[in-house]
Amino acid sequence: MLTGAALFLDFDGTLTPISATPDGVIVDDGLVPLLLTLRERLDGRLAIVSGRSVETLRALGFGDFLLAGTHGLEFARPGGAVEAPPRPAAIDDVEAAFHAFAADKPGVLVERKSISVGLHYRGAPVWQDAAHALARQWANHDGLALQQGKMLYELRPDGADKGSAVHALMAQGPMAGGVPVFIGDDVTDEEGFAAAADLGGAGILVGPKRATYAAYSLEQVAAVRHYLAEGVSRLG
Repeated sequence: MLTGAALFLDFDGTLTPISATPDGVIVDDGLVPLLLTLRERLDGRLAIVSGRSVETLRALGFGDFLLAGTHGLEFARPGGAVEAPPRPAAIDDVEAAFHAFAADKPGVLVERKSISVGLHYRGAPVWQDAAHALARQWANHDGLALQQGKMLYELRPDGADKGSAVHALMAQGPMAGGVPVFIGDDVTDEEGFAAAADLGGAGILVGPKRATYAAYSLEQVAAVRHYLAEGVSRLG
């Protein structure tokens, strides 16, 4: 399936296991070399499309890759400048509201991103409904959109998602000319699956089966790693 592919990879829950906290993710020593080799086999057609910011992805060791961060709002080529809209002033207001909410709720965390902010309740799921209600209050405020993820509510500028990122990257090199394959685990990846299908490719869902636009599935992060390693062998 990877022959001729333009490969789009989610990060958390796809390339690495979901961590208890945003900064707790562990990137093992073999991941980046594997992806670099696979990119070479695919003539450069490999991109990471994540809810994380480009800045964070680069800090985690992925600066040599084509990146789409913050759900398709940011783009960067290896070593190049980040293309992104300015951080809205309203995001600072949301961040303050999220911190006030989390202050007396152990386990609830606020994640500041370059142009968005997330409210995580993985460590305190009892607060899900209250966190959702707070996030909804800010949705559509000064053009902000509510993005739901795995035990996370995020406010960000409207106008982009992982599907729009796929369409944008497929219209230019090095992804142009390949068959899009999008691998992801979260509901935030559904637009990426749909875009890949619209462009003649397919999505691969990581994790338990559910209603999805993805045509295929892999059980877990370890299965993704095996699939990518097998791809390197077959394309070699």
